Amino acid sequence: MNTTKFLDRDCVPLENASLSLLVAQSVGPRILSLRFNGGENLFAELPDFVVKRPDGDGYRFLGGHRLWHAPENMPRTYALDDKPVEIVPTQDSLSVMQQVEAQTGIEKSMHISLVGNKPQVIVRHTLTNRGLWPVECAPWAITQLKNGGAAILPQSQDLTDFLPNRVLTLWPYTDIASPHVTWGNRYILIRAQMQTAFKVGFPNPRSWLAYWLDGTLFVKRAAFDAQATYYDFDSSSECYCNDRFLELETLAPIIKLAPGESATHTETWELYTDVEFPADEDTAQGIIEKLALE
Repeated sequence: MNTTKFLDRDCVPLENASLSLLVAQSVGPRILSLRFNGGENLFAELPDFVVKRPDGDGYRFLGGHRLWHAPENMPRTYALDDKPVEIVPTQDSLSVMQQVEAQTGIEKSMHISLVGNKPQVIVRHTLTNRGLWPVECAPWAITQLKNGGAAILPQSQDLTDFLPNRVLTLWPYTDIASPHVTWGNRYILIRAQMQTAFKVGFPNPRSWLAYWLDGTLFVKRAAFDAQATYYDFDSSSECYCNDRFLELETLAPIIKLAPGESATHTETWELYTDVEFPADEDTAQGIIEKLALE
């Protein structure tokens, strides 16, 4: 199994004719790089971005893609993932397994596979309860992307007569008057030029999120269950942004894991080139139609 250094971490490459990924081996489970062959890494690179835990240890974000378990709580959610992981390769995939988290009894793993030679990736995230008691949680898949682009967050278009069809979740630090946000009826557009933190969540029956950067569109899809309950006031999709990066996040429904049980959450990633900047709702709609995203 070939390895290479990236952000001073040992990584295992996973490639096809279209894409190149770097999956961390010395920490994780993490995917630290995603790019078209010959192109630039779309993921944020944050080797120095650290959050202090109450015990004094620092949680290193690093950038890229990670797996957490909701709901967010310090220090539980910020369990350190700075130890080597086990990686099992096949021809077009990598299985990555973390040591069991000592504080939570949760074991995290990812199975990352390429779809032929297409610019598509399937990431299957799994949480397994290796502890002695049931644990209520939800798999939470988070992708940190470089600033300078724009997120497209699709809003429900269900026809519900006199009943509401959209719900938005806002965090205390979210400035709804931010000039970098377009609150549209079909799409919320977030330009990643924030100087302070911003976050929004929502139930997402359209089951996808997108981020535009320098002509490339990154799309991530995750199933939505209208009958299930999600954390953060039923948010199955969330977007966080600050002055360093933008995150596209998807969550699985809340589940109570008995000892030995697992919960799996699958994302499909797609990349497109030569996409125009989503300056407004009409342009975003044109992109969606041209690429047949729905």
